[in-house]
Amino acid sequence: MKVAYIFSTQGHTVSYKLGKMILPQLEEGAHGVEVVGMFFFEDNNYVLVKNDPIGERLAKVAKQQNILLMGCDQCCYERNIADKLVEGATIGCFPNLYSALSGNPPDQVITL
Repeated sequence: MKVAYIFSTQGHTVSYKLGKMILPQLEEGAHGVEVVGMFFFEDNNYVLVKNDPIGERLAKVAKQQNILLMGCDQCCYERNIADKLVEGATIGCFPNLYSALSGNPPDQVITL
């Protein structure tokens, strides 16, 4: 099964759920499904900024496993980070996300 994650909840969503649960499983090849994309809203985009420890690990895994990393364009512009993202991460809105995933669509989208 293929999944895409949307990180929309503020708080410890990215640092805890992604950083301590999902990412280690992806790094170990033990996540159980193929992750085809991750989309980030609001402050969750800060994880995609260069030199963020979780973001750098995520960029490495994304490159190895062909995972799309996309931040909400307006969220990134608002935070002045649009040009500071980790290698391979991009920005966009839902139409861009749909287009980017069209060649490798998820079976399920999970919002955290």
